[in-house]
Amino acid sequence: MRRVVVTGMGAVSPLGNDLATTWDGLVAGKSGIDFIRGFDAGDYPVKVGAEVKDFDPTGLASPKELRKLARYTQFSLAAAKEAVDSAGLLGAYAPERIGIVLGSAIGDIGGIEAQQQTLLERGHSRVAPWFIPSVLTDAASGQLAIAFGFSGINFAGVAACATGSYTIGEGAEIVRRGAADAILAGGAEAALTPLILAGFCNMRGLAAEEEYPPRASRPFDATRDGFVIGEGAGILVLEELEAARARGAKIHAEVVSYGASNDAYHIAQPDPDASGVARMMTEALAIGGVEPEQVGYINAHGTSTPLGDAAETKAIKAAFGDHAYKLAVSSTKSMLGHCLGAAGALEAIACVLAIEHGIIPPTINYEHPDPECDLDYVPNDARKAELSYALSNGMGLGGHNGCVLLGRVE
Repeated sequence: MRRVVVTGMGAVSPLGNDLATTWDGLVAGKSGIDFIRGFDAGDYPVKVGAEVKDFDPTGLASPKELRKLARYTQFSLAAAKEAVDSAGLLGAYAPERIGIVLGSAIGDIGGIEAQQQTLLERGHSRVAPWFIPSVLTDAASGQLAIAFGFSGINFAGVAACATGSYTIGEGAEIVRRGAADAILAGGAEAALTPLILAGFCNMRGLAAEEEYPPRASRPFDATRDGFVIGEGAGILVLEELEAARARGAKIHAEVVSYGASNDAYHIAQPDPDASGVARMMTEALAIGGVEPEQVGYINAHGTSTPLGDAAETKAIKAAFGDHAYKLAVSSTKSMLGHCLGAAGALEAIACVLAIEHGIIPPTINYEHPDPECDLDYVPNDARKAELSYALSNGMGLGGHNGCVLLGRVE
């Protein structure tokens, strides 16, 4: 069977606009959460978010073209350029043998909001002619193809907050079956907008922290009261192992397998018995031929919601049995917020780097143990650990569950 490996990565996140800065922030336990600056949230019940800061898209495209590119597309281009450059991918394969699987949970909602306002205030004739192609959920994947000239398989995946897990998993399957020599896989999101904030506020799903924003996201802590909306992009270059070795590419980790399921329970709440989440993990292990005891780390979905964190903990215990208490389980959402469609990709990257560097990022803001959440959540400080396998979990609205199993390549 063809083995699939990660040869390049790129990131734009609330902690930094490149991979190194993002990883350094995660290891240091730094929070990217603050009061929202992108618009006036003064009369909202929630005023905190995990925004990408000081992002400069200059150089990604011409000034004229940049005006037409959604914020999430700009994030995608920046992360993809970093990933492609680090992998040395340009010229490595025929363009038609390089594909793109890039997801977003929401797409360019900011562009929709802006053009709706233009329609209401200035009339239909003033709506931008480039509006439609810029706001489609597949706009970013199409723009990446144009930017790099990659003409292989190309599509956008959507599985709510599990999107990144699905795109990486499906991207790896495309390479595994020989339909592409390389795939750019990942997710991007820029949905911290007035309308989305209002919607999540009214769902009562957000943390309403007003005194100290960096404390707002506290996964698995007994005082957790909601998640924090984040934004960003994570892109991985996936290749077949022997071809990557033959061209001298640096190999960071292997995409061993992935598992997926649906709760089939509720559009917005996790199934309390957590059987679907447990099943996605056991499926990934079975497909990958990996025993539960071989996994040393899980980057949890860990959103900081009361129901979600408890359900995921229950699922980990169901999937791993007694080994669940020997696992390191952390949530980088404590620092990045919940980047929605980009979350799974950024968290898979964190797993790759944890394997590569032998260090597990912490769950910050963990102070009050919860009897329902009784695993080792790597509280507050990063931890050195030799890892053979790590699992990246994703759970999304609509009951979507997806996880990616990553492993060390000797």
